[in-house]
Amino acid sequence: MVRELSDPRKARSVFVETWGCQMNVLDGRRFVGLLGREGIVEARSAEEADVVLLNTCSVRDKAEQKVYDRIGRLAKLKRERPGMVIGVCGCVAQQEAEGLLARLPHVDFVLGTGRIEALPSVLRRVDEEGDRPCETGFDLDEVVYTPGAVAHAVPHRAGITVIEGCNKNCTFCVVPRTRGRERNRRLRDVVDEARSLVEAGVLEVELLGQTVNAFLDPETGEDLADLLRAVGALPGILRLRFVTSHPRNFSDRLIAAMCETPAVVTALHLPVQSGSDAVLKRMKRQYTRAEYLDLVARLRAAIPSLALSTDVIVGFPGETEADFVETLSLFEEVRFAGVFSFTYSPRPQTAALRWEHDVTSPEASARLVRLEALQQGVQRELNRELEGQTLEVLVEGLDRKRRNSSGRTRCGRVVNIAGESELAPGTLVDVRIERGFPNSLLGRRREEEEAEEGISLKGAADAASAARIPLSLDVQNLP
Repeated sequence: MVRELSDPRKARSVFVETWGCQMNVLDGRRFVGLLGREGIVEARSAEEADVVLLNTCSVRDKAEQKVYDRIGRLAKLKRERPGMVIGVCGCVAQQEAEGLLARLPHVDFVLGTGRIEALPSVLRRVDEEGDRPCETGFDLDEVVYTPGAVAHAVPHRAGITVIEGCNKNCTFCVVPRTRGRERNRRLRDVVDEARSLVEAGVLEVELLGQTVNAFLDPETGEDLADLLRAVGALPGILRLRFVTSHPRNFSDRLIAAMCETPAVVTALHLPVQSGSDAVLKRMKRQYTRAEYLDLVARLRAAIPSLALSTDVIVGFPGETEADFVETLSLFEEVRFAGVFSFTYSPRPQTAALRWEHDVTSPEASARLVRLEALQQGVQRELNRELEGQTLEVLVEGLDRKRRNSSGRTRCGRVVNIAGESELAPGTLVDVRIERGFPNSLLGRRREEEEAEEGISLKGAADAASAARIPLSLDVQNLP
């Protein structure tokens, strides 16, 4: 069966809806880029698209259920437009595979995380053969990746996959099943991709991997420290980030590379998951509370301005009130600048799924509320400490209310810029911070502030002259 376009004169279009982490976001842009090479353009919504790809996340049950809800709504749309193609991609696709096709007759194909590059051929099989393909295997040796086929959403910022998969096997985590074992790219290939991006105008590069600091060049053995130095040395790169790191893979060499590479930002995401040794052991995290705190101390000794963020799970099987209090005390001690916090969500094919879930949902939710209340207070205090400072902000767009331009500092904070609504994304501005809130900062562009101060001084001088009153102000020493 050959599918016919409703209007043959119109270019075929694709819409990608993504849930989950930065890796998933980048994969979504790979979908758009790969199909762009086939003449398929990006649509603004599912309702306008000929092909709809759901780029899914299965880290938590709630995220997975959102996918099924969305598929149900798309089924109705497809009944109205029989030529529409629906593909389920990403981690749920990898996890459920053929089961999705059996359960959901309106889904045309399933594409796992290790088969992204096969998307064009899979779509051709759907169009030309009437097939319902399921591609979910992994290439064991290396990451299959076409750098030029990534349709980056913004011109000033881009992510680069450097390592796929994870070898850690934490007892709560489905990632080794949905992303496979670790597979590394070659350092020179990553550097070449970064160079091309910077030459095209990208200012900020983010190196991505499920356990990014486990990166090892499969040929040379060079690690993430070497990669940071190589990418950070590229002319024109202003900011360099990497995510997500595992505490077990953090070396002194990596800390030194962070210190000695000016482009590396002063923000680091370092998941802890729990502050209790008993829980960490059941999670199979491979470090203790003391080892995590020692790493934090070494990082902050080397980079005093470092802003740390983390992930934490509350209500893990076997977590007692005393275990949870240890998590609270760790948060009080570390004082994270940002936190992604969740109640435990049982995931298929994980060790923890077999254990007794002895923390009730209401109890886990109550603990989450307590932790988030503590964290909000910490973030408010940390952000208020930034009041009066001038920070470099890379503009991302408009704030949530679409009134002011908004962007991020090198330390990862969101800054809303008062009185500015037309700054182009990618613009670098110096912003004097006026207010610190729990989740953002409010400031004013330094140039505008200085101009207002100059007008104020001129007005005062004119008034003093008119009244023949001497005015003594040292303009040069104004802040």
